[in-house]
Amino acid sequence: MTIKAIVTDIEGTTSSISFVKDVLFPYAREHLPEFIRNHQAETEVAELLVAARSEAGKVLNIEQLIAQFIEWLDADLKITPLKALQGLIWEAGYQQGAFDGHVYEDAARQLQAFKDKGLALYIYSSGSVYAQKMLFGHTKYGDLCPLFSGYFDTNIGGKKEVLSYQRIAEQINLQPMEILFLSDIKEELDAALQAGFQTYWLVREQCVDSQADHRQITDFDAIQL
Repeated sequence: MTIKAIVTDIEGTTSSISFVKDVLFPYAREHLPEFIRNHQAETEVAELLVAARSEAGKVLNIEQLIAQFIEWLDADLKITPLKALQGLIWEAGYQQGAFDGHVYEDAARQLQAFKDKGLALYIYSSGSVYAQKMLFGHTKYGDLCPLFSGYFDTNIGGKKEVLSYQRIAEQINLQPMEILFLSDIKEELDAALQAGFQTYWLVREQCVDSQADHRQITDFDAIQL
């Protein structure tokens, strides 16, 4: 069946794992306490703090909340209010010029080519939609956000859950087999495949295994539609 849409992961797929691990995460951890203290009264941040208290299941004051966020962050937990808060902190970093969003050259070039061919492009990442837009909006290739028709995060469901991909197909109004999912994580690809998606496994800087459960490629240039 003809591919009509591409849904892509970010970390390890369109962008370097080290950028997220070595740049974004440390920046968020370092600036999180000050950011919460300075912005706690703002509506968007206040709502995230309420959601965090609900997630923790207990009443926490600001300093306790900060400690809870740091604990979640250090454990690399995919908790929605944490991801949303990270997105706000990263936005400040992007706007201050602390860093650019990293996107591989082959990914930026081929995403544009896919868009030019009429394919609909979507992002699905455990990072918040807000963080996704910040990353793609501040790259050395310029603002790449116009390439995408939509964004999905953990609000749609976990990335290793079949139901999440079924929901994505419903939301973009396509048959699962008309959608190609790109990721560097086998368990995510397994879930997408079970939902009926076509898949490509990005194995950057590795050797392709022709016997793998999913088609493996080293970069976006190898994608065949």
